[in-house]
Order: sequence, then structure tokens, then C-alpha cells
Amino acid sequence: MAIQAHSKIRVAYYYDGDVGNYYYGQGHPMKPHRIRMAHNLILNYGLYRRMEVYRPHVATFEEMTKYHSNDYLTFLKNARPEDIIDSNTAKARQRYNVGEDCPVFDGVYEFCQTSCGGSLAAAAKLNNKQADITINWMGGLHHAKKSEASGFCYTNDIVLAILELLNHHQRVLYVDIDVHHGDGVEEAFYTTDRVMTVSFHKFGEYFPGTGDIQDIGSGQGKYYAVNCPLHDGIDDDTYQSIFRAVMEQVMLSYQPSAIVLQCGADSLVGDRLGCFNLSLKGHGKCVEFMKKFNLPLLLLGGGGYTIRNVARCWAYETSIALDVEISNELPYNDYFEYYSNDFKLHIIPSNMTNLNTPDYLQKMQSTIFEHLRHLPHAPSVQMQPIKDEIIGMSGGIMDETVSKSSYKCFSKSCVEGDNEFYEEHSIKSNRSERSHNLSAEDLCPEPKRIRISSPKSPKSPKSPKSFLGSKCSRSPKSSDSKYSRSTSDS
Repeated sequence: MAIQAHSKIRVAYYYDGDVGNYYYGQGHPMKPHRIRMAHNLILNYGLYRRMEVYRPHVATFEEMTKYHSNDYLTFLKNARPEDIIDSNTAKARQRYNVGEDCPVFDGVYEFCQTSCGGSLAAAAKLNNKQADITINWMGGLHHAKKSEASGFCYTNDIVLAILELLNHHQRVLYVDIDVHHGDGVEEAFYTTDRVMTVSFHKFGEYFPGTGDIQDIGSGQGKYYAVNCPLHDGIDDDTYQSIFRAVMEQVMLSYQPSAIVLQCGADSLVGDRLGCFNLSLKGHGKCVEFMKKFNLPLLLLGGGGYTIRNVARCWAYETSIALDVEISNELPYNDYFEYYSNDFKLHIIPSNMTNLNTPDYLQKMQSTIFEHLRHLPHAPSVQMQPIKDEIIGMSGGIMDETVSKSSYKCFSKSCVEGDNEFYEEHSIKSNRSERSHNLSAEDLCPEPKRIRISSPKSPKSPKSPKSFLGSKCSRSPKSSDSKYSRSTSDS
């Protein structure tokens, strides 16, 4: 279903000012503060004037159980940092993979609610045809499993958003340009043909170790998982050559009616945990390319650990969504000192060796095209609920009644004026249990105006700490740390 032509692209942007307050812990590379930095650039470039800006409701427990297990969410809801020394919780922490990579920090459950709430709201906005493109840089946490944290991700907002889109769309395409394989999303939809997952990622001795080119789905979902395993040092031209070729064939073969694009910024040059050599322009061309298909498009965040570059990237890609050119001179903003190396928007690729040879890329492309030839042209996928055994859900596809009532709430929280946001009152976690007795007005009281502040980020850690394993060919020689890059915040 192509979006209609408008005098301008209708873009809806989701942001919660509290997201930057969450802190994974000293030395941990994942810093939610980067989202606040990106938002601050978006404000100071004046991009907010060209789109609707929303503060979404936080996702309820019931909404998150559309994919995640009750036991796992209950654990996250009750988890406290001090539990790390409690031997009584050791088995549960091990069961749910909570620990070094995915620590329990203050507000971890609320952080998950914020991320998922933004992606659900953005998907509902597309379903209701109130926007052509929706953006949630707080989302894109693609490693989380049904009952397990993984790779700094606790809940999978992407899976929840796709389930929401499936209420209105026969076929949804998921594209992942994070340097890490989008394993959590692929796993969720591995046996269904209603979602095609496409991931461009570093492959080999690298987290999460999945995403082989021969991982193509199974059962009804066979050939509906596409993996493009890449090597270190891939540059803009090389990346675009394989990305465009694969995505053109995917679009022709699958013909989706909605697209979700995960824009992980750890594929940029100089990322603390990344091994690629992409500039902002090279990364942004992926957004620009997918936008040209004129389908409902949901843009999400993801990885990215050199946070000044993450902020640059997502501000730039917001401008691409809006068809607005922005200056290479960064505007003055609350985090201006983070960009003190040159105060420029765009970053310069390095001279690192590109290990992706033309022969390798051609063989990969040929293999992927051969897999795609097994798909029926313009597949006739019916609007059937996704079975529990396909994606491991406890409740099937998201209830449309909840979806519609939630959207009414989302639509009330539009921005009014510079830095001023409307925020609906939080919807209580028992909303789904009592919604049949309430009107839309009861569920969605009149919003109150708030002002979102931008406090400074926590101080940089003084000592490194090891977390997620990663290995790049250009990394330093042997080290006790699992990380191959510096632990600097910026």
C-alpha cells in the first residue's frame, strides 16, 4: 500500500525526555543519553518545526506480553541493582541472561516501557494513516528474545511494533543496518511468511555470532530471512552497491506494504564496538533509498557507542526523512563540547582496509538472489493471525481494540511550540483488564503541557569494563577486555 502524494512528507517523531536519565552503569558502552543528544541536535536544527513531535505513553505490561513472557517481564519489573549480591536471585538472573552485558540498573523496566511505547505508538500512527514516516530513535533494540535479555537489549520493541503493523498490513519488511546481526527479530519471525527480515551485518567471531547467509528461515518462513554477512572496513560505495542490489530484489520479490528500518549507528566509522567504515552520508543513503518506495516507513534507532556520532547520525537521518538539507556546521546546542574536534555534522571515513572484495560480494549477491527466486512473485499472504508456535507469543497478534484506543491517546500528545510537549497521563498497567468498562475519554484524559529539560550526561568512567564480546581485524592485540575499542563516552 503506497502512501499518497502530499504537499510534504508527513513525519511523526517520538521522544520521551526521561530516556536520557537511564544509566547502564560505569564503563558500560550503552548510553541512553545519546538519544537526548540526538534530540537536542534535532531541536537546534529546527527540524521539529517540520514534523509532529510526540511523547508517547509508556508501554504497559499487557502490551509487552504480546511477545515477551509474563515471567520474564515480572522479573524485569521487580529487579533491583542490589539483587546482584543476592544469591536467591542468581538462578533467575542466569535464566534471563541478566548480568554483565545486560545489567540491572535503576529503572530498567521503565526504560523498556519507554522504548516499546515509542515504537508501538509509531506503528499505530502508520496504521491509522496519519503519517508517511514515523521515527523512534529510542527503539531498535533488536537482540532481545522472548524470555531473555541479550546484547544490551531487554525488550524487543521492534517485534512489538511489527506485530502492531501486522494488524493492518499483509506483509511487513524489516531491514537492519546495525553492525550486529538482528538476531532477535529474525528469531521471532523465522517461521512466518508475513514478515521478511533482511540484515546487513559483520559476521564471524563477532556478537551475536548468527546471521549466516544460509540462515533463510524455516517452515512457512523458508526464504523469508535474508542475511548479508559482511567483513571489516566496508565503505560507502561498497555498502551501497550490495544494499541497493539486494533491497531492489527483495522489494520486487516480496512486495511488502510497510517497512521497518533499524538504523543502528554502530556501522559508522570510528564506532567503539564497530568494524565498518561508513560515513553519515553512506549510512543515510540507506534511509533515502528505502524512503523512495513510498511505503509506510518506521525508522528506529539501535546500536551506536561513539555517542557524538550517534547523535549526528540520527539528526541527519531525521532531516532525510523530512526532505530537508541541513548545514554541515553544527548549531550551538546543549552538548556542543562533545563535538569539539571540528563542530561539524559529517564525519570523515578512515583509511582502514576494506576486506569485502568484489568477488566475495558478487558471490553473496548471487546466493541471496537464488534464495529469493524461490519466493512466489507478489506473494498472496492472507491476513491470518500469527500462530503462537511461530513466534513464541503468549497472546497472538496485538488486539485491535487496544491498538485503536491506544492510538487515540497517542494522537493527543502533539508538540505545541519550541521545546514544549504535551503528555497524556500515564495509562495504568491494568488498562487492558478494565478498558471494556471505560470510554476513550476515560482511557485518554486531557494531556498536560510539560517542558523537557536536557541535563548533562553522567561523567565519563575512569576505568574500562568488559561487556559484549566483539572482535574486529583492526582491533588491538590481545587484551583481557572483551571490548576491542576504547571506553570513552563520546
